[in-house]
Amino acid sequence: MTFAVDVDQNPYLAAGETRVDAIVTVTASGDLTAPAPPSDVLEVIVIDCSGSMQGDRIRAARQATAAAIAELRDGVAFAVIAGTHVASQVYPPSGGTAVAGEATRAEATTVVRFLQAGGGTGIGSWLAAAGAIAAAHPGSIKHAILLTDGKNGEAPDWFAEQLRSVTGLIACDCRGVGTDWQVDELRAIASALLGTVDIVADPADLATDFRSLMGAAMGKGVADVALRLWTPRGATIRFVKQVSPAVEELTDRRAEAGPLRGDYPLGSWGAESREYHVCVEVAPGAVGDEMLAGRVTLVRSGSDEALGDQGRMRAVWTEDVALSTRISPGVAHYTGQAELAQAIQEGLAARKAGDEPTATARLGRAVALADVSGNDGTARLLEKVVEVVDAPSGTVRLRKDVSAADEMTLDTRSVKTVRVRGGEG
Repeated sequence: MTFAVDVDQNPYLAAGETRVDAIVTVTASGDLTAPAPPSDVLEVIVIDCSGSMQGDRIRAARQATAAAIAELRDGVAFAVIAGTHVASQVYPPSGGTAVAGEATRAEATTVVRFLQAGGGTGIGSWLAAAGAIAAAHPGSIKHAILLTDGKNGEAPDWFAEQLRSVTGLIACDCRGVGTDWQVDELRAIASALLGTVDIVADPADLATDFRSLMGAAMGKGVADVALRLWTPRGATIRFVKQVSPAVEELTDRRAEAGPLRGDYPLGSWGAESREYHVCVEVAPGAVGDEMLAGRVTLVRSGSDEALGDQGRMRAVWTEDVALSTRISPGVAHYTGQAELAQAIQEGLAARKAGDEPTATARLGRAVALADVSGNDGTARLLEKVVEVVDAPSGTVRLRKDVSAADEMTLDTRSVKTVRVRGGEG
């Protein structure tokens, strides 16, 4: 079980400069690319069964849950929770978990066919129920799918407390069906629980989405991975963030791991590669000085068990202006991708608040960033919200009639990034 770590940076600094930036590419290799033994995997499916789910939505949710159950590998532990103002475990009905097999998949699918819509929406309670199940499976790859179509009805403090209580216990991919749910609400859950958030505007698309989510979950090979960052005495960590496949801030999630070391949780891994932007401030040096500015290792969370290679960040002070002013293509690209996500979210918030000048400026900036980075998927989503006059300069006009689904799709997918174009890395 190994992780390959590659560091892309320009190590050269002008005399007195202190900021060191690097893009760290982490790739799972060897045995990590094989799915974990089924006995080491837990899946929890949480389905909104509140009153607003009546009609096409509850029918689609039943079908999607059945599709997800069909993807479970034999031997995987699983449970299904129906969520209203409370959480009700519908399978297995006696509590705990069932072991996936032909009989249990059939039983669970039968139970799911009878799910009915009625009651309120208590997402914090749903999370707490999933967390309680996860707590009984230490060391396993623990994953949940959570579906809702509306805004949480619980008190904000209660919801926040429940979310904190499950953070670190289970990963969760969140999906909103329709357009009456809150993007920020599900984004907060997905961010805290190292998952994803997306919109499924048409209920008919739920089954395909759930099948894909469960298929990806079944491919995970190792649980509870952390990025361990060592920095020299006197250094300050400005930030650590995931920048591919999506932007995710990790800085505040640091857990101290000994002198000069801290761990940042990365969740479970399969056959995949992710990229991280690490920025460190070191003590200023003189021309000719050289130092190790940071060292990155992958470990199992809460332990010193290394999972492969180390990556090293260097700082070399030089009087050669051509060297010290060069920006690593990876650093430049992902700095722009992070700014792109921020510009979209700020632009949509301004549009919602009726601040058209700010919305136009921020969404225009987003168009320019998407154009220069080659993020064609985001560019297409932006075109549904703004009329692009000139992409390179970011000259746009706000569209007057924008569907809620198009706006929410742009918002939820704003954090998705593209890798550095070929020949630039």
